[in-house]
Amino acid sequence: MKILVVEDEPKTGDYLKQGLTEAGFVTDLARDGWDGLEMAKANPYDLLILDVMLPGLNGWQVLEGLRRAGLDTPVLFLTARDQVEDRVKGLELGADDYLVKPFAFAELLARVRTLLRRGRGGLEPTVLKVADLELDLLRRRANRAGKKIDLTAKEFALLELLLRRQGEVLPRSLIASQVWDMNFDSDTNVIDVAVRRLRAKVDDGFEPRLIHTVRGMGYVLDDSER
Repeated sequence: MKILVVEDEPKTGDYLKQGLTEAGFVTDLARDGWDGLEMAKANPYDLLILDVMLPGLNGWQVLEGLRRAGLDTPVLFLTARDQVEDRVKGLELGADDYLVKPFAFAELLARVRTLLRRGRGGLEPTVLKVADLELDLLRRRANRAGKKIDLTAKEFALLELLLRRQGEVLPRSLIASQVWDMNFDSDTNVIDVAVRRLRAKVDDGFEPRLIHTVRGMGYVLDDSER
């Protein structure tokens, strides 16, 4: 799942991005309201974590811009403003939750998972499946044929991408941008190594094999033999 953090305070923004990434979420960071709004409108985020006091547009204006654009992305306000009227204003504008700084990261993570579970009207699944493989996006768990699979954060994000687009051949450039947030360098084998390690965990000892290499094109996950 993909989260956008809009936070102008460098230490807080970097702390949130690192913590959410380590928790297994693909996390982007915007440093001001204008960038946050444009990124939120251009990308299908599952959740926004939004500060109120931002340069450019403030958090309330960003939220108003999102709702005017017809986007119902869940929003968690994270701010030092703890007056009741500020909370009420944010909720009336369409925010889904409100957490006051300073905060415990464990509480933030619990609220994030609750909002993601609630999702967009329950339209998006929280468990992805193919054959006997299951990926629980909220509990960050994977299993195949009832056997737990231990994944790193990057392996989890890679498997989530493959499952969300199962049956579709994904080029290395797309995998690099979506999972590693980088441009693909043809001289690096980081994608191939990561897929090989993931395949060893997901496919070794199981039938059918799910992760396939399409020579010269990329990788695909499906339950048909190739």
